[in-house]
Amino acid sequence: MSPLEIAAVIVSFLAIWLTTTRHMLCWPVGLVSVLLYGKVFFDAKLYSDTLLQGFFGVFQLYGWILWRRGQEAAGAVQIAPFSIRDLVIGLIAGALGTAVLGSLMSYYTDAAVPWLDATLTSYSLVGQYWVARRFIANWILWIVVDVIYTGLYLVKGLNLTAGLYAAFVVLAILGLRRWQAAATPDQSVLSGHKTA
Repeated sequence: MSPLEIAAVIVSFLAIWLTTTRHMLCWPVGLVSVLLYGKVFFDAKLYSDTLLQGFFGVFQLYGWILWRRGQEAAGAVQIAPFSIRDLVIGLIAGALGTAVLGSLMSYYTDAAVPWLDATLTSYSLVGQYWVARRFIANWILWIVVDVIYTGLYLVKGLNLTAGLYAAFVVLAILGLRRWQAAATPDQSVLSGHKTA
């Protein structure tokens, strides 16, 4: 457990908690967290996770822009409708990302668990895109991904990070409940409506 990992855990927890409350500060705090975790994962030879942090940085900026556009007059961030089309596209994108990244990491690096790492990385990108688009379904995907990440980090000896991801599971459940409570019927997990 390094001071860098401790800092990354604290900042990441704060970023996710702010996201559950739909608070705009989740984006700049998230930017700091991806920088910290980029270094933690590189040191642990989790190269897909290191690469993921770079993509997360881009998504932090993208989400910040979209959420600013999606604010109500009172300042709350509106939840967007999520369709079956969004679900299918997200799942296919995650599978394609897994195939490409898993192959690259398996053949060209000494990654510890290239295929699992690639799968989690790809679906984390889908999850981050869904957060940026303000889809409630992001929380369901995060629950699944974070449960698996918790086990991976325990195996890799990143115990504090494993604890953080276990806490992320709890935060994802909280986020799902909070977002569902704030949603209208057309903003449900699967509304069937076309999104913009």
